[in-house]
Amino acid sequence: MSLANAAAEYMLSDALLPDRRGPRLKGLRLELPLDRMVKFVAVGSPLLLMSLAFAQEFSSGSPISCFSPNNFSVRQAAYVDSSCWDSLVHHEQDEPGQYKMKSLWPHKALPYALLALAMVMYLPVLLWQYAAVPALSSDLLFIISELDKSYNRSIRLVQHMLKIRQKSSDPHVFWDELEKARKERYFEFPLLERYLACKQRSHSLVATYLLRNSLLLLFTSATYLYLGHFHLDVFFQEEFSCAIKTKLLRDETHVPDLITCRLTTLSVFQIVSLSSVVIYTLLVPVIVYNLTRLCRWDKRLLSIYEMLPAFDLLSRKMLGCPINDLNVILLFLRANISELISFSWLSVLCVLKDTTSQKHNIDTVVDFMTLLAGLEPSKPKHLTHRVCDEHP
Repeated sequence: MSLANAAAEYMLSDALLPDRRGPRLKGLRLELPLDRMVKFVAVGSPLLLMSLAFAQEFSSGSPISCFSPNNFSVRQAAYVDSSCWDSLVHHEQDEPGQYKMKSLWPHKALPYALLALAMVMYLPVLLWQYAAVPALSSDLLFIISELDKSYNRSIRLVQHMLKIRQKSSDPHVFWDELEKARKERYFEFPLLERYLACKQRSHSLVATYLLRNSLLLLFTSATYLYLGHFHLDVFFQEEFSCAIKTKLLRDETHVPDLITCRLTTLSVFQIVSLSSVVIYTLLVPVIVYNLTRLCRWDKRLLSIYEMLPAFDLLSRKMLGCPINDLNVILLFLRANISELISFSWLSVLCVLKDTTSQKHNIDTVVDFMTLLAGLEPSKPKHLTHRVCDEHP
């Protein structure tokens, strides 16, 4: 074996990807980075604000402070605070002798409303986990495995071609067989391409993804309505008039009908309300952007894998409307690009392909690796001329 052939063999052996057996792809990402960020913010921020509300309540004691009459004892004043917090109703005089009542219950329900909001925002995540993740994980495992195997098959094919060329005594026979194999498309392994083409006609993953983000937008809109309808009405009200002539104090003549109470937790209530509006307002453009990504193909990823034989979804214009399962799978392939070992090799080959002087003869990784191994990607001109001279 000559030094050139030995160097070609070593180069092709190094280009082969390691065979991944046993526990495979443990770090497979089944959520897109932006979706994960939306999940953490949409679910985590209400829980954080809820802990802030509880911490303020535990640290400051009573959430209200009522101005009881001077002749009240400490126990009577504590009873008034407890009674007014239980009722939490503001009595506003409308006409002489007539009072208009307004409930201030959003102050009392604040921590529990935040907990309910966090649980509701987690529902789209559960939908994705149970409706889409099992099928998506199996698709990604198969496609990633087949992409790497297809690359390895191409390298092994070039190794086999190099061995045949070394053993062949007549170069004409070798090149005739090679051209026949290319015409008959022996080098192509169309299983993966046909599988991806079938995914263009499937819509279960994309429907689940659209439903997940649509539910997030719906729940965000419901949050705006809740904050605008209930919180805005009591947002600036720090003091309220509480009726205390009830139960034990109903028959006490020296007790006034109404006393003034002050909400000591109003600042926390305002911070939580404003923070919720700001956080979910910032999330809306991110959710909308996640939806708009389904309206275009990731052609850069596809163009790199066009170097594989029988992977010409772009060149054959097989891509139609992007709203299908194939586009969702491509988004997750991009998110799991670290699991695609062949991607880095093919990216380098694409760069080298663009700089080579024989672009018209290089279509696949087989052609390029053939050239790097010292073989011409097509029949040499001197052999073609010799055939023409022998058969004028």
